[in-house]
Amino acid sequence: MIRSIVQSLTPPPGTLNRDLKLIFLSNFIGAIGDGLYSYILPIYIRGLGASSADVGFLFSIFILSTALTIIPGGILADRYDRRKVMVLGWLIWVPVPLAFSTATQWTQLVPVMALYGFFLSGPATSAYVVTSARKDRITLTYTLMSASWWSGYIFSPGLGGYLSTIAGMRTVFLLSFALYAAATLVLFFVHCQRAEKPSNTHKKHFNLDSAHAKKIVWLSAFFAVVFFFLNLVRPSVVQFFQDVYALDSVAVGILGSAVFLGSAVFSILLGKAGDKLGKMVAVAVSLLIGGFSFGLFIGINNVFALGLASFLNGASYVLWSLMGASVGSIAPETSRGRWISLAQMSAALAATVAPYIGGVLYSWSPYVPFYTVIAASPLLALTALMGPLRENPPTKEIPA
Repeated sequence: MIRSIVQSLTPPPGTLNRDLKLIFLSNFIGAIGDGLYSYILPIYIRGLGASSADVGFLFSIFILSTALTIIPGGILADRYDRRKVMVLGWLIWVPVPLAFSTATQWTQLVPVMALYGFFLSGPATSAYVVTSARKDRITLTYTLMSASWWSGYIFSPGLGGYLSTIAGMRTVFLLSFALYAAATLVLFFVHCQRAEKPSNTHKKHFNLDSAHAKKIVWLSAFFAVVFFFLNLVRPSVVQFFQDVYALDSVAVGILGSAVFLGSAVFSILLGKAGDKLGKMVAVAVSLLIGGFSFGLFIGINNVFALGLASFLNGASYVLWSLMGASVGSIAPETSRGRWISLAQMSAALAATVAPYIGGVLYSWSPYVPFYTVIAASPLLALTALMGPLRENPPTKEIPA
């Protein structure tokens, strides 16, 4: 049994080439730094005098910044060396932990959250991964990159929560700054990659009227709805643990580690399932498991049950990478960054107001955001398997 579990979590040999392994390492290091404070960030913000609605407002700023920088990131990814765009994205993030550490009241975090949300490197990373991946392992390769990020989070939220109690948040932010810088350094060793130049004779094969382009538009609209609901509740989870269950930062951090352990595990399992059964099947499974986990969060006040719920909740974090794999696999290489950025921007824009709305709902009752997402999850899962979202039989990539 143990051997079968290990095999199911082990990617086939040759799935990642040298450059993808370096990106994997960079993500892993950066995620350790980010995980030290990101999961307990709502607690830090409330410690600076913010209400639940204020926390939601700041996360809305974060997501709006993400939405506004994705399209420029996609354009840069298709015009310039994608490695340099990835490095640029990390260079923007490096000073963020230091900026967090200097705040004395929550209103000072508005520009910091905007900087934290900069996502110029996202489309470049997505396009680099899809272009470098083996065509029969696109979903697995993409979700492995997601797993590299979530693996870095496995221990860091618990460690960050512990360090915040014995050394203070400033120490946590300084350590995060150092790890951000190390993650950036690793990317300098990745080989350059530029998008192929489009052929004039092939440009007409992929435009807004093509079947592939329409499919991307449908996928973008669907994932926009998905991420609206997810971001309606995510900033409320940590606050719920603190307000309803009276958990401290250490306990919350440990539960955060369980979430990201689940994310790493489900990234591999759903990646394999997506390549064998279809990406939207993996999306539906992710939504169902995620919805069930939110139900456990509010249904059982038991540390072991909350740990299991947190682990299962990690499945919902795989949806971002499944979106990238779904869009990237049908987009042409010459403009892959822009098509991926279209889907990511749509999701981010739809999610922009969600944290604030969720914060308002939370102020009415801590349970309302959870009930809303629990009800929406099975409906979204069913939608993923229907109509224009259904996957077609495998076809050759259409040139741009």
